Amino acid sequence: MGFHHFHLRKRIHQKHEKYPHPDKWKNLMDRLVYFFGVFGPVMTIPQVAQVWIGKDARGVSPISWGAYIINDVFWITYGVMHREKPIILMYILWAVLNSLVMIGAIIYA
Repeated sequence: MGFHHFHLRKRIHQKHEKYPHPDKWKNLMDRLVYFFGVFGPVMTIPQVAQVWIGKDARGVSPISWGAYIINDVFWITYGVMHREKPIILMYILWAVLNSLVMIGAIIYA
């Protein structure tokens, strides 16, 4: 990933743990976080398709999806405050997908 150098410098400056971590379980988690960062939003795509392509929002609660958007805004703000680009990008993606489901739920309810 292109930002590894910046994260390495930040870890050294702020005395964070080594990356990749020498402990095998922490190292595994360091690697899996990228997978799950993409896995979650990808698993939302079928819901977006059901609402927008199938025009079927039965059983979809706009209130719940609105709450997810509030959660996303919190994490985006956190990422901006801590200058964590992976968090910012991931939660912007979440916010877009959650907004699509919420808007579709309102339109096709």
